[in-house]
Amino acid sequence: MIKPRSVYVCTECGGQAPKWQGQCPHCSAWNTLIETVVEAVSKSRFASTTPSKLQSLGEVEAQELPYQPTGISEFDRVLGGGLVQGAVVLLGGDPGIGKSTLLLQALCHMGVQHNVLYVSGEESAQQIALRARRLGLDAKPLQLLAEIQLEKILATLSSQKPEVAVMDSIQTLYSEALQSAPGSVAQVRECAAQLARYAKQSGTAIIFIGHVTKEGTLAGPRVLEHIVDTVLYFEGDTHSSFRLIRAVKNRFGAVNELGVFAMTEKGLKGVNNPSALFLSQHGQEVAGSCVLVTQEGTRPLLVEIQALVDDAHAPNPRRLTVGLEQNRLAMLLAVLHRHAGIVCFDQDVFVNAVGGVKIAEPAADLAVLLAIVSSLKNKPLSHKLVVFGEVGLAGEIRPVQRGQERLKEAAKLGFKQALIPKANKPKQPIDGIEVIAVERVEDAVSKIQ
Repeated sequence: MIKPRSVYVCTECGGQAPKWQGQCPHCSAWNTLIETVVEAVSKSRFASTTPSKLQSLGEVEAQELPYQPTGISEFDRVLGGGLVQGAVVLLGGDPGIGKSTLLLQALCHMGVQHNVLYVSGEESAQQIALRARRLGLDAKPLQLLAEIQLEKILATLSSQKPEVAVMDSIQTLYSEALQSAPGSVAQVRECAAQLARYAKQSGTAIIFIGHVTKEGTLAGPRVLEHIVDTVLYFEGDTHSSFRLIRAVKNRFGAVNELGVFAMTEKGLKGVNNPSALFLSQHGQEVAGSCVLVTQEGTRPLLVEIQALVDDAHAPNPRRLTVGLEQNRLAMLLAVLHRHAGIVCFDQDVFVNAVGGVKIAEPAADLAVLLAIVSSLKNKPLSHKLVVFGEVGLAGEIRPVQRGQERLKEAAKLGFKQALIPKANKPKQPIDGIEVIAVERVEDAVSKIQ
């Protein structure tokens, strides 16, 4: 017999190599090449030579598609208002973090008014029924299919015509057109493409549950993220009762939107005031603590930034961040030394964003600097003070977007002072909060000393 030819496919970018290499030649990722059998191309698959119909873009009627609420307000916020007809959503997260639980709750809520289908490739129907009973859900309107073969799933979708369908999970499905095992790069790509094509043709909203790797990224090639309309990531520690869902791609809503949930005995419950989760309740003012107003999508959030500066007991002082970018911390320490004259080269510096939230925007720069100065000088900041602002390499405090919304959110939660960039100073005063505008790093440091 002729030995089937194999190639090595990158799990990150989907690129192919004739032999194994430590580094992918296409995306330069390490240890991502996996041996895969070359699939025979079907001659009849794309044999149609009939040209497709062309349309003038000006003649296409652009209609605003209505959002279908899922019954979970925080989930709707991340989606941009709800599910859109024909949308394809990818939800990824660590094992046991609550992906299946959340979607089971959403489908049971939507099943009262819509035709919904849950396709399970990982659990049996009995296991899902036990989970629904444990969560106290009314699962009578929910249609369930325990199947992993793509062709049978597509046939069921065509006959039942559900408005919303969930695939749990996309890595367990396989197509008979391919010989590789479920979960391989070829199978994941083919199944996702076929289901996305059906969703666009029929108007069914389809949600994929995706596995993640050790690094926290979605398993399979990155092409899976390009196929879908919305990519959501579950964040949070499985040992904590709080979960975060972040939208990193959304064709129907804001990007970087954040939904906050609490895991209870009855499933995931939305948290209406997430700022309370990220603010510690100290009995008295403590050094090294600074409250930041960050913007996650359309929602301003108050997060406590904690810093600890201690004498280094090794030749190389440590620089460690949790929830913030570590390279940016080194840059901020250099700015603090050059423009404010505060030296930390012989100190260990640890910075933490309380509550497990991850902050990517540069508006956290000023809060991080003031928390470091507070810890180094052992001088607490006022517990009624909020801070935001980007710090430049020249020592200037740069403005950030949506400054007024951040100030209004801080005033609503009882804060009395705000240290902000001068360019973000509102023209009209905001009731209940005093605005301190600064232009330079040294000015900001002098205001708290």
